[in-house]
Amino acid sequence: QVQLVQSGGGLVQAGGSLRLSCAASGRTFSTMGWFRQAPGKEREFVAAIAWSGGTTDYADSVKGRFTISRGTGKNTIHLQMNSLKPEDTAVYYCAAKLSGRYYSRSGYDYWGQGTQVTVSS
Repeated sequence: QVQLVQSGGGLVQAGGSLRLSCAASGRTFSTMGWFRQAPGKEREFVAAIAWSGGTTDYADSVKGRFTISRGTGKNTIHLQMNSLKPEDTAVYYCAAKLSGRYYSRSGYDYWGQGTQVTVSS
């Protein structure tokens, strides 16, 4: 049984930092990533990392501020979010896919439970 368990998130002032983590179990994945969904908006891609090689991909809106990385644990990733803005407020979801290119922002097979990130102005 595949499980993606997220941790981190919370409330922070604009300009601050937060770190999200995701631990996946049950399968080996080709790519893991982060998505987010703000109230009244569609879910959008944030970042992804290829498990083999560690190549990364970022949405333009977070490039230079967010960093996705692999953790020391198997199938664990982190999202370090710096210089946070109010428009980063959303529920963030960890996701994983079994195959496909890391730069393809679709085709994810499994999703975490979501965690709220709120950035106050």
